[in-house]
Amino acid sequence: MMMKYMYLIIIVMFIIGNLIFVSKYKHLLIVLLSLEFMVLSIYFFFLNYLLFLNYEIYMLMVFLVFSVCEGALGLSILVSLIRTHGNDYFKSFNLL
Repeated sequence: MMMKYMYLIIIVMFIIGNLIFVSKYKHLLIVLLSLEFMVLSIYFFFLNYLLFLNYEIYMLMVFLVFSVCEGALGLSILVSLIRTHGNDYFKSFNLL
């Protein structure tokens, strides 16, 4: 019974992360935070799923490594954007 509520909470977390990602597309920082929130919900899903099946959870360490690398790359893009353009608005720079 408790696992159903955990999966429901994880699904709601993922949907909220997607809604923030779609609605707050003007600032790069908010987009990156919503992506990290979605990665966190996927991590909780894998954790609950693997614990329910009594599997080893070494794959979660690999997932965490990739999510940390994704966060570091996003943060470096954010810093370079702020240094070159002065803010994190997507409208402030041209893609051409």
